[in-house]
Amino acid sequence: MDRITLAHGDGGELAHQLIQQVFVSYFHNDAYAKFDSALFHIENGQIAMTTDSFVVKPIFFPGGNIGKLSVAGTVNDLAVSGAIPKMMTCSFIIEEGFPIKDLKQIVHSMAEEAKKANVQIIAGDTKVVERGSADGIYINTTGLGIVPQPLTASIQEGDSVIISGSVGDHGIAVLAARGELGLMTHLESDCATLYPMISAAMKASKNIRIMRDPTRGGLATSLVEICEDFQVTIELEEEAIPLKREVQGACELLGFDPLYLANEGKVVLIVAKEDEQNVLDAIRSFPEGKEAAVIGTVRSTEKGQLLLRTPLGTTRRLYRLSGLLLPRIC
Repeated sequence: MDRITLAHGDGGELAHQLIQQVFVSYFHNDAYAKFDSALFHIENGQIAMTTDSFVVKPIFFPGGNIGKLSVAGTVNDLAVSGAIPKMMTCSFIIEEGFPIKDLKQIVHSMAEEAKKANVQIIAGDTKVVERGSADGIYINTTGLGIVPQPLTASIQEGDSVIISGSVGDHGIAVLAARGELGLMTHLESDCATLYPMISAAMKASKNIRIMRDPTRGGLATSLVEICEDFQVTIELEEEAIPLKREVQGACELLGFDPLYLANEGKVVLIVAKEDEQNVLDAIRSFPEGKEAAVIGTVRSTEKGQLLLRTPLGTTRRLYRLSGLLLPRIC
């Protein structure tokens, strides 16, 4: 049998075969699969936990697929919180008729991505719904990590804002893969697990105030949230923000602002000015961070505003993304 049927979700023999031949086979969690709950030991320290759902369309896109995205996204949420990612669970909602070969490719991508951060996928669930009810496959994840030293978020005037690379790559790559607007590009999504790079940055500086992965809503929305939550004013330099030519061209053609496009392999950090170069050097030593740049400064610890200085020397205020820019992006 090469396609998912409703019988794969009824808990019987076909469900058992699916779990053993696909999930247990790729995730190597034979011991955990014998029980209804995964039992594990953790080190002393603060625990970080995150959960997320992934509904990206198309399921396969240049640079990744929904499986790679689900693991990278979960690991990155833990890593930017200062956590060491340890374990994950994942649940699949699969549409009747979905090709098992595609499912195997997705699960294989998840297993490979988990290895990069030394994360174990220890538990999960599978549900099968009728044809036409799920658009192929949806994935829900929960991630658990240990926080040895929590970030203080003590943002100070003069702190530097660093982005690990070009913005908007994922948004444009997925949009082009849909083929809806006739957009042609060789651009790949930046989808990547960032824990090794973030770990190196944290070793390079004890003065990283806060980190975010600018996914839905993009760089601008992530920084607006920081400004408002911590009542600081940040000024970005538009010319300093890394931007690939393909992204810039697509945005000019379609009327998008790249600062609001989703990223799935970038981290934005606010660090003490004196540690700026150490953090840049650490990030740039990884392929995912070779385009890292200082893009702004904390101007004051009041008001809660994000400002953008343009090449003309004018300044305008940026706000959260308003409305729906690109649905089903992650």
